[in-house]
Amino acid sequence: MPESSAVVRPEPMTSASYTAASRLQAAGLRRATTLFTDAAASVPLPRSPRPVVIADYGAATGHNSLLPVSAAIAALRKRTRPEHSVLVTHTDIPDNDFTELFRTLSDDPDSYLKKDTSTFASAVGRSFYSQILPSNSVNLAWSAWSIQWLSRAPMPVPDHLLAAHSHDGEVRAAYERQAARDWHEFVAFRGRELSPGGRLVVMTMAVDEDGDVGYRPLFDATSETLVDLVDRKVLTDDESRAMSIPIAARRTRDFLSPFAPSGTFEKLTVQHLEVFGGEDRFWAQYRIDKKAKEFGERWAAFLRIIAFPTLAAALPVDRRRGFVDQLSAGVAERLTAAPAEVRIPLAAVVIEKQQRAHH
Repeated sequence: MPESSAVVRPEPMTSASYTAASRLQAAGLRRATTLFTDAAASVPLPRSPRPVVIADYGAATGHNSLLPVSAAIAALRKRTRPEHSVLVTHTDIPDNDFTELFRTLSDDPDSYLKKDTSTFASAVGRSFYSQILPSNSVNLAWSAWSIQWLSRAPMPVPDHLLAAHSHDGEVRAAYERQAARDWHEFVAFRGRELSPGGRLVVMTMAVDEDGDVGYRPLFDATSETLVDLVDRKVLTDDESRAMSIPIAARRTRDFLSPFAPSGTFEKLTVQHLEVFGGEDRFWAQYRIDKKAKEFGERWAAFLRIIAFPTLAAALPVDRRRGFVDQLSAGVAERLTAAPAEVRIPLAAVVIEKQQRAHH
């Protein structure tokens, strides 16, 4: 979820809208959750009464955190007494919908709070591009679908929704520099917060071996709809050109860059790094039922929550909802007319903090 105060974040995911839009975010979650569970099974733990601390960076409304955190707690419980407390701290930017987050934790049947009476939840409203938690306090850390959102948009992208697809080399270079700086800062502050032996598991957008950031049918449909809205005088050409989505997919070398050349950075090392393709579940369902309209509507519903509010930020407040309605309808129509599988390149990274030397 967006981490930048300069970027309009996605709409809060109510239970209904989340059901419509969650499946892409769930792509790759199982693989990353296995890595997180493995980390929970092996990280050093504090002695009771000090709690085991789990940090969730970029929590949004918490839906994508429930299963990974529950799995990690189950793994921890094989190593602790039932009364040894676990503290889960969810973090996001100050204007995140924390009301919806706490409602998720309270009401969702998958909530870890319903499964373990010695686990407690808290939240911090602060960007993860700074230090959020006390130094050496976090035993396990999780971040999914968050770090691709840049802390700021370094410059407009007049010829595309994504800087990665811009024909302007200066634009692409500026966004790559920003992505590198943000990843460096994110990792550096986690290096302070993790306790010795603690681990961080990150899942985020990636660039695959073909140099593809994925999602092409979605961006094509969105771009074509924007052109249509300009033609219909819903938008001006200047308004359309001002719209972009400040996200960055990273290559393997980008993830490793802060650790070069020694392999260590802020007492951290990369224990695991893989780039893989997430499943397009909407496409898988379409191949079974051939319901093109539902395929288009599902993807449009996802984009309406994840990306369209950021585009609407270029407009006056009183025009945003109508714009998003028309954009969603146009994208759904185009995807219905030409269903295509969406490539979803993802990266899973496990970072470990060195344990203190024993004397």
